[in-house]
Amino acid sequence: MNQSQHTRSKKMILVVACLFVTNCTLPNEHTLAKNGTAQKHSSTPKKSIHPISNTKNNLSNKKGQIDQVFPDKNRSSRTRVNDRAVFKSYQGGGHLIIDNKDAVSADFFINGEKLTIANPLKANKRYHYRLKRRTQNGMNTFKIENVVPEGASLHITIPYPHLKNDTQYYSHLFSEVDTLIENDIDKGFPGAVLVVVHHGKIIKNSAYGYARKFFDGGELQKVPVQMTTETLFDLASNTKMFATNFALMKLVSEGKLDLSLPINHYLPSYRGGGRELRTIKDLLTHQAGYAPEVKFFTKQNALGLDFFSQDSQRTKALMLTQVPFARKHLSKQIYSDTDFILLGMLIESITRMPLDLYVEYNIYRPLGLTNTLYNPLQKGFNKKQFAATEIYGTTRDKRVTFDNVRTYVLQGEVHDEKAFHSLVGVAGHAGLFSTGQDLAVLAQILLNRGGYGHNVIFSEQAIDQFIKPDDNGSYGLGWRRANNGESKWHFGPYASHSAYGHTG
Repeated sequence: MNQSQHTRSKKMILVVACLFVTNCTLPNEHTLAKNGTAQKHSSTPKKSIHPISNTKNNLSNKKGQIDQVFPDKNRSSRTRVNDRAVFKSYQGGGHLIIDNKDAVSADFFINGEKLTIANPLKANKRYHYRLKRRTQNGMNTFKIENVVPEGASLHITIPYPHLKNDTQYYSHLFSEVDTLIENDIDKGFPGAVLVVVHHGKIIKNSAYGYARKFFDGGELQKVPVQMTTETLFDLASNTKMFATNFALMKLVSEGKLDLSLPINHYLPSYRGGGRELRTIKDLLTHQAGYAPEVKFFTKQNALGLDFFSQDSQRTKALMLTQVPFARKHLSKQIYSDTDFILLGMLIESITRMPLDLYVEYNIYRPLGLTNTLYNPLQKGFNKKQFAATEIYGTTRDKRVTFDNVRTYVLQGEVHDEKAFHSLVGVAGHAGLFSTGQDLAVLAQILLNRGGYGHNVIFSEQAIDQFIKPDDNGSYGLGWRRANNGESKWHFGPYASHSAYGHTG
């Protein structure tokens, strides 16, 4: 392997493998991050869609993990469950917002300790209190008592934790990691971005090496492009989790998606050859029966010329009625891009929006994540902002060719050939770009069990449903599980038994 090949291969491993670590460490709260057209709905009446029990359909209106009026209106006969709630926080963090309607006084408690609150309270006034002296890492308790006068009420909001930058204080902890990465760069490793999140703080956010080292054609640049913490990366198969799975969890939370229903409930054209039997859950657990992929982008694909497509609409039509099953329904789980391409199409059908616009406008932008998106070069970004993925395009070091194959250094274009050529860069299995810091926020949403600051992306019930282990403990819905050390080849030997992530 020559130098350019060696460098390109190692860089590909860096970008993907380190994003896997980001996912795997979420339950341990120690996060690392390296380095379309919508389908038309049928006029046929559909079955009712059953939301998860106790889940609000107006989830987007909720403004924090606690967002409710006290005292409770629907009171239990068991008095000690009334006017109480729990919330996620970290030691030294947390924020309480009181919107008083007409109370004169009330007693507020955090983890059993009474807060010093204005007395008397003024009607129709908002109060802000920091909880840094009261909170602890993990779950915290809130209680309100003695609301006066009787019948008065207050609206209480406690936002989700949001990340704080504390890299300087913890910098001494990472000298060995810095040395390890820098030594690899001296040996030809192109570059990396490392972000570490712990207990609600970004304690490491560093860039190493170069975002691009080679000219088109493979000649080494005399002055390589430096890597920065703002460099964007092709997330490859992590698109499945941070775009498709996030969208699915949101739709389930809003009562717009029932995973137990057949796929053709939402994609009416998905019929024939046993397709009517497949459910959304079968796709998420990779048990629908599809092969790992269909190489639509090349005439030399295993299914023949009839499955050659470099047109998004044709590709989607083939997906709905023509792509054959490779094994029996509900047989051995085999990871398949086809499953998530279909899930991306399903999201488009439910939302009546292209997948990229749905996740960008309904998930990323409300969070301020302007560097997480599909097709970034078509949306105001330039190539210099991206880490290069391959030197010779998608020729696999000049060994592969097909119609419209790319031969230049890839920056800001999705590497995956199916996504780029056959689905105009927007697909459920690949196509998303992001930065290390944006990924840290998305990881923190998982740690927060659905929200960030005042934004609620999905419900706790939804995330529980998606990460619940199957019978063998290895799979959730889309997510993979650490499975008590059975998956240590991916999660590492020290991962929590509850760790979940994505293998790609």
